[in-house]
Amino acid sequence: MKRLLAFVCLFPALHLSAQTPAPPALSPSNGLALDECLKLADGQQPALAAAAAGEAAAGEAVGEAKAPYYPQVDFNAGYHRWQRHAFLPSGLVIPGQGVPDLIGPLNDWNGGVASRLTLFDGGERRAGFDAARARLAGAAADTSATRADVRLNVQTAFYAVAAAQDLQAVAKRNFARTEAHLRLAEARHASGAVPSADVFRMQAEVANARLEVINAASRVRVALGRLNTAMGRAASTPLTITPPPPATPPPDPAALDAAVGRALDHRPEITAGEKRTEAARAAVQAARAARAPKVRADAAFGWRDTVFLPDTQEWQAGLSIDLPLFDAGSRAHHLARSKAELAREEAGFESRRLQIREEAWSAAAEVDRAWAVIAANESAVLASEESLRVVRERYENGAAVITDLLDTQTTLARAESSLAEARWNYLAARAMFDRAVGAGP
Repeated sequence: MKRLLAFVCLFPALHLSAQTPAPPALSPSNGLALDECLKLADGQQPALAAAAAGEAAAGEAVGEAKAPYYPQVDFNAGYHRWQRHAFLPSGLVIPGQGVPDLIGPLNDWNGGVASRLTLFDGGERRAGFDAARARLAGAAADTSATRADVRLNVQTAFYAVAAAQDLQAVAKRNFARTEAHLRLAEARHASGAVPSADVFRMQAEVANARLEVINAASRVRVALGRLNTAMGRAASTPLTITPPPPATPPPDPAALDAAVGRALDHRPEITAGEKRTEAARAAVQAARAARAPKVRADAAFGWRDTVFLPDTQEWQAGLSIDLPLFDAGSRAHHLARSKAELAREEAGFESRRLQIREEAWSAAAEVDRAWAVIAANESAVLASEESLRVVRERYENGAAVITDLLDTQTTLARAESSLAEARWNYLAARAMFDRAVGAGP
């Protein structure tokens, strides 16, 4: 009856293990290294393509802003058939003579070219060109920031995969230890040294350890999917990775502080903010210039006649001045809005500077903390391994109970899991620090 009860307890876990396919074995020889993942992201990540398209659009806007410096030349041609009523003054009408009051119907064929060039606009074109160039530089900086974000996401996802694989290895080792302890409990029970409760307890622990192996394999698959997504690929794309070499110690505190101080000089967000502020300042200048008079030169030359191929020449050339007198406050409101947008950009830029300082400072502190956590967990693993060895020997000799063995085994498994996470969390913290201070490509 007791063996039947044990089989009933173990059957759900065994059935779940049988139904869950084992994850594919990772092959370090043909897996992707971190640098290869970053290269894939550079070529496939849609966020980078969107940033590049935005930069290209900003470049076209510069050409668009430069065009008003050149004359505008248009060709026009047309045909009309028309008839008009002639309204003549009464003094021009000769009594007794009939004067026609209709002109036409006539054919009107025309064609020619017309040109127009702005000679003076109070600096409006110059301000618009400066604003467009500033926006282009800002778009380039935004592209750099997007690339840095993509790199950080790939690095973080890569380290998460490595951590999940290490946790899977920890779960497998714990499962193997649990099975070994089950065999030990069964041997001692067969010799009459321990009650059957020890065997049942270890059987339940084996089931739990098997379930943790299954969960760990699932976490690896999920992490691989997230890494694929970070690289711009479908989550289901087959993928294996080659974990990087062991982590190196962090720079000394003086080097970290110096890097934090240089963050404002290297972060692309700072450049983007500066250029957006320049563009807003140029927009204010353009709004002021819109209230100035504009001087334009224009000329036209063409032919007009009543036949299909006209031979009567027409031309004109001259200057024109446009001076705004009344616009219901439109230009004044436009200037006020431009000034408000400039103030918003300046305040946002200062806020971003403060945020970057805080990000760099916090990232440096996290690097120190993550490195210290590794050392603490290494000590915990060594102590837990020795504790488990001692308790196992005591259990074999009848000086300890099964609860002592399970407690020390659980402590060791937790310490190994914590160490695995700490190692990869440290590398993720290093990547975050490099992003915070603007280091890297």
